[in-house]
Amino acid sequence: MTPESRKQERIERMSYIKGLLFALILSALPFGLLVTGAASGRMLVGAIFLAGLIQVVVHFRYFLHIDLRRSHRDDLQLILFSVLIVFLMVGGTLWVIGNQHAMMM
Repeated sequence: MTPESRKQERIERMSYIKGLLFALILSALPFGLLVTGAASGRMLVGAIFLAGLIQVVVHFRYFLHIDLRRSHRDDLQLILFSVLIVFLMVGGTLWVIGNQHAMMM
């Protein structure tokens, strides 16, 4: 192994460790809020949603290596398109089921 490849491997390993630490903190934060009772109701739901959203960004950045650099934009666009399709499918399904429920009542 060349010194340059060792350095690159060390940088990559540190990136994974940082991502793991961020993911653990963002997972433990909502549990801590729930167990301690520091937040309740809407504030707790908002904290869970925000921690989940930040965790998605952490996973994209540190584990999937997707950022806003020019070479990674195609991957990001593919993921965003996939999210849009899933959102449309789930939203459409819930809409149809909701209409069916309203018609039956």
